[in-house]
Amino acid sequence: MTARTAHLGMLLWAALVGLSFPAVGLMSALPPMLLTALRFAIACLGLWPLAYRAEGFALTRRALPVYVLMGLCLAGFFGAMFWAAHHATALSMATLYVTVPLLAYGLGLGFRVERLAWRLPAILALGAVGALALAYAEALVRGGQIRFGMGEAVFFVGCLCSAFYPVLSKWGLNAGRLPASAAVRTFWSLGLGGILIGALGVAMEPVSRFSAMVWSDALLLVYLGLFSSALTFWLMQRATLVLTPGAITAYGYLVPFVSMLVLFLRVPRSLDWAWLPGSLMVLVAIALLLRHDAGSSRPSAGGSTQTQAD
Repeated sequence: MTARTAHLGMLLWAALVGLSFPAVGLMSALPPMLLTALRFAIACLGLWPLAYRAEGFALTRRALPVYVLMGLCLAGFFGAMFWAAHHATALSMATLYVTVPLLAYGLGLGFRVERLAWRLPAILALGAVGALALAYAEALVRGGQIRFGMGEAVFFVGCLCSAFYPVLSKWGLNAGRLPASAAVRTFWSLGLGGILIGALGVAMEPVSRFSAMVWSDALLLVYLGLFSSALTFWLMQRATLVLTPGAITAYGYLVPFVSMLVLFLRVPRSLDWAWLPGSLMVLVAIALLLRHDAGSSRPSAGGSTQTQAD
């Protein structure tokens, strides 16, 4: 797989994640952590035929600790997000989330899966400013304010967990602890993460609220499990073979851009010039990222960047 293929996959990732938020908004008020655990279970069922036949499916003593840490990262992020949703403003959370790519880059330097250079951090900073501008534009439409309290502090810990997930994946691959199969890595990290999130949900949420689920909720849950969980995490793991954690997480800057386009389709009157600066900065940052990786991944005379992934 080439860097260009990985970037195209991450563009699809951004579109799927951006479209998942309106889908979640259509669901009934169900326990969020238990709902996420069910999404991950459905995702694992969808990945099973692909992962089971792949080389490296069986858990090994070298891989298990890495998968557990990856599962803890998923549980930490989603647990923090759901708790903070009741104690922090949406604008504050959106503002904090733009730190994830830069956090991933910093953590990647510590684990030696990123190279110390100025170009990628500059691109990430440009994307972060653009994403912040989009958050402010949304605040003008929906209202909201930025603050920093306990809810924001907990969500920032969740952002650290989110940033650490691709770093662990890349480190595990480089260290030979994880298999090359993206399906296998996705299956086990989602499976262990789902177990941990489900345990949190059982301890903190009323299971009886699932009695309010209707058939449309079930259909949306299957869609979210297969596309917004299985496919998106598979695309991320697939890109990990050839991209760095900072480059992968940078596509999170496109998510508010996709959400903005969906908002324009649903509420055309929300179209305003306030969205333009952030949109341009995010698009320029992604274009620079594509150009940066295209240049840095050109094969040398004695080697090739081609890598196989399922």
